[in-house]
Amino acid sequence: MNFILFSLIFLGTFGTTEIVVIVILALLLFGGKKIPELMRGLGTGLKEFKKASEGKSSEEEEKE
Repeated sequence: MNFILFSLIFLGTFGTTEIVVIVILALLLFGGKKIPELMRGLGTGLKEFKKASEGKSSEEEEKE
């Protein structure tokens, strides 16, 4: 409860302006060509995390 209150007071919520600023900073830092590679890696990582949380390992999937 205290953490939620703290985050709302000090961190606030992300609005349109904040998201636009974050996207512009990401483009400036990584460049347009690097962003798709980063997102692909993020997607692969999320997929592996989901598999691991379901209890399936890559060895078990290969056997099926």
